[in-house]
Amino acid sequence: MPREHRLLVTGANGFVGSWLQRELETRRLQAGVDLTVLTAGHGGTSDLSADVSDKRQAMALIETSRPSAIIHLAAIAAPSDARKAPDRAWDVNFHGTMNLAYATMELAPDACFIFAGSSEAYGASFIEKVGAPVNENTALKPMGVYGATKAAADMLLGQLAYEGLKTIRFRPFNHTGPGQTDAYVVPAFARQIAEIEAGLRSPTLSVGNLSGFRDFLDVRDVVRAYADAALGDPAPSVLGKAFNLSSGRPTQIRSILDLLIELSGLRVDIEIDPQRLRGSEVPTASGQNEAALAAFGWKPEIELRDTLNDVLADWRQRVKSR
Repeated sequence: MPREHRLLVTGANGFVGSWLQRELETRRLQAGVDLTVLTAGHGGTSDLSADVSDKRQAMALIETSRPSAIIHLAAIAAPSDARKAPDRAWDVNFHGTMNLAYATMELAPDACFIFAGSSEAYGASFIEKVGAPVNENTALKPMGVYGATKAAADMLLGQLAYEGLKTIRFRPFNHTGPGQTDAYVVPAFARQIAEIEAGLRSPTLSVGNLSGFRDFLDVRDVVRAYADAALGDPAPSVLGKAFNLSSGRPTQIRSILDLLIELSGLRVDIEIDPQRLRGSEVPTASGQNEAALAAFGWKPEIELRDTLNDVLADWRQRVKSR
């Protein structure tokens, strides 16, 4: 008989959570997987409402859901938001993860705890590596609040693995796709292009630093890794480990912008907006992905051009429906 999967997804209403729900529903329908998905988040259409930074609510969430696996996405996810409200970022990203992990060990000890960490945890190590892709043994040296909260939670889970927590820690690199807010670079460009196309703004794109290189993924590739981990039967050698989700091919931000402009067919001017510039920029950030391939058979499948085309189409639709 196929194993029953009872998955708890925290942060289910967010950008990544929404795509993960679609991925899991596709698996349930196509593969006939015996799958129940319980969503947890603030408001929206979540099955369960919980603030994971509250220890009692985190305990109640695990007790109520009785999961076979937890995919923990709940976070203050935009680095700019974490920078503006560091107390809240630490409460949710670190203490929320700690609360859920301990609740899992106590109330659902057989459940697999899948953590959506971040490549931001590597921070200064990217600079020290001088553009070379980092692997999972590279030191975590975060340079911002968001990266620090994710690095701390990542290390906590690694430690709890020695105490029996069945955890898998993912470190996804920059990922984008339809539905992402314009707090991130790709949708920020796409929104402006869609507004120019619709005649809602002058043909001038306002941008930040375009010189950096980043390892971009499609969100649909990222959630595929989360689903694989949750629905698979991970080997003991996989549990407790960290895995980069990356392409290993850094792309310059300027190239992303150029490709979006090419896809639009527009002629535009570009101006640097000092408000969009951030301090302590990492010149190049990319990661090796061999570990995820070996453990889960995972590698990115969606071409960057296709991702950008979809993001642009999404913003055209959003601008049109205003």
